[in-house]
Amino acid sequence: MHDLRWIRENPEQFDRGLARRFLAPRAAEVLALDREWRALETAAQESQATRNRLSREVGAAKKRGEAIDELLIQIARREAIEAGAATRAAELRQYLDDLLASLPNLPAADVPDGPDESANRELRRVGEPPRFNFAARPHEAIGEQLGLMDFASAAKLSGSRFVVLKGALARLERALAQFMLDLHTREFGYTEVAPPYLVKDEVAFGTGNLPKAAEDMFQTREGLWLIPTAEMPLTNLVAGEILDETALPLRFTAWTPCFRSEAGAAGRDTRGMIRVHQFNKVELVSIARPEESEAEHERMTGCAEAVLQRLGLAYRVMLLASGDMGFAARKTYDLEVWLPGQNAYREISSCSNCGPFQAQRMRARYRPAASKGNQPVHTLNGSALAVGRTLIAILENYQQGDGTVAIPAALQPYMGGQTVIGATG
Repeated sequence: MHDLRWIRENPEQFDRGLARRFLAPRAAEVLALDREWRALETAAQESQATRNRLSREVGAAKKRGEAIDELLIQIARREAIEAGAATRAAELRQYLDDLLASLPNLPAADVPDGPDESANRELRRVGEPPRFNFAARPHEAIGEQLGLMDFASAAKLSGSRFVVLKGALARLERALAQFMLDLHTREFGYTEVAPPYLVKDEVAFGTGNLPKAAEDMFQTREGLWLIPTAEMPLTNLVAGEILDETALPLRFTAWTPCFRSEAGAAGRDTRGMIRVHQFNKVELVSIARPEESEAEHERMTGCAEAVLQRLGLAYRVMLLASGDMGFAARKTYDLEVWLPGQNAYREISSCSNCGPFQAQRMRARYRPAASKGNQPVHTLNGSALAVGRTLIAILENYQQGDGTVAIPAALQPYMGGQTVIGATG
């Protein structure tokens, strides 16, 4: 949510930010609604003050034995004026809030301008892609040949864009999640959380998923939403709270299933596990002071990179362009892992700084020690990592000429000492 007071003071800057998102200017409309709303609020308050004065005059007139009929008529008129102004003010404020809620976060100053991923900026590459003396195969071919990745059974059970993992691949997926959780909690200081997978409207609204991304989510008949990412429940742990400054930053991590309808992905990545309706992910969320959020963003991205480095996977770091960022983000780094089967880098993590945008929607604040009043916290989130895509990367980067897959050393303790995945699992 955007700060209305900030827009009043910085209308040109607000419109410039929207233009960088390839949206039309809205400051004039917002400020006109704001002026009308404030005028109605003032009229309602003035009418109430007048009504209160008239009520006191009625009491005094009664004591003096004077007629009060005219005063009662004036009070009734004031009540009608007050009620009408208050009703219209509430309607205008709701319209104004809905308008502001529909507009995305404004890009940070160092975000490159551009309408889509073609304008993303590569910051660095880490690691060397493997070289094979055989033709690299995609993960779905590897998994199906091993007999451990079953799309046909998944389609029978649930339809397209689902997968059944068996044997060593099912265990590898679990091992990856446990490895990531151990790394983030033991070395990077995140607190592990096991959150609900179903959330209320206000939780989805708080992170910016509603109303914008409703079509990308699944909803139950009872009205709860299946989480598309653990960012939603983790970030909302501080919704409505006033936090002590000394408690910040808060750092949470969770391993959860995630559910996405992929409404806008028709025809994209129809083969394999790249884009499915249900997948597992280890998520990172930070709640930070405003002056710390940029450093926290770099730190969080480094935590996600550490997973790839320990698994020996080559990747690159991309700074997303203004038109390619998510709705709630002000700045996003994407980590893209090398996939030999596709001969391309593919996204495996997004780490975003949302600034105060989500906090204002959630009414999450903190109490600065050095000043009066409360301020919105800054929120950050990142995949660290998408477990299914990490499994894909291992299959493709550690594939061997005989059809087996080597298990990275970092995962072998989680696999009971197993070093290779073969057709027998």
